[in-house]
Amino acid sequence: MRLDKLLEHENFGSRKKVKRLIRSKKVKIDGKVVTCENQNVDAQLQEITVEDTVITQKTHEYFMLNKPQGVVTAVHDKDHQTVVDLIKEEDYRQKLYPVGRLDRDTEGLLLITDNGQLGYQLLLPHKNVTKRYEVIVNERLNDEDVKSFQEGIVFHGGECCKPAVLSILSTSDNESRAYLDIDEGKFHQVKKMFLSVGKKVTFLKRLKMGPIELDQQLKPGEYRRLTPKELETLLPYFYK
Repeated sequence: MRLDKLLEHENFGSRKKVKRLIRSKKVKIDGKVVTCENQNVDAQLQEITVEDTVITQKTHEYFMLNKPQGVVTAVHDKDHQTVVDLIKEEDYRQKLYPVGRLDRDTEGLLLITDNGQLGYQLLLPHKNVTKRYEVIVNERLNDEDVKSFQEGIVFHGGECCKPAVLSILSTSDNESRAYLDIDEGKFHQVKKMFLSVGKKVTFLKRLKMGPIELDQQLKPGEYRRLTPKELETLLPYFYK
């Protein structure tokens, strides 16, 4: 939530008065004076004080979902179940949305929150948020493929991907399994990258996004709130 909106919500006055408070250096976050009124904040993670008053209001919700296949990454869909439909807490569900997207037939880690600014920050290209995927393809992977990914895959038509790390876990003529680490998110990127080296993805699962790793105890379709420790790792993304 924006700092000015939080203070207004907490009855520190009108928008105009709140902006005056901030600009007069009476607001601190974790002991440091802040003057940026549109800064993204969360009172669960940061100590926010206005003069001597500490704000303790719970500001946002953060969920980790193990997205199952067949569910669409959307808030609403007239034909299919959405990832937000899987969240049972109806009081929060209307405000939640997924951070980024996974294809309908892709499973794995998906962050769901009502903190719009944080979600935006996590998706900015210059943030270089690394995503790790477990991938199974229908042919043998080899050192040449590793090199091609490292140099940056070029799609048909000339679009170039940033260098990526392909780590082969097992390989055979009929099936290979690997990890792929990328820090961008083009449309159908992972599948198109492997098609560019002549392989078809038969299974795709996201294991990690930035500092957040999928809880392996979560079965497909299950979710939980992020732990305080996990939330702390997201703090750097609160800032522009």
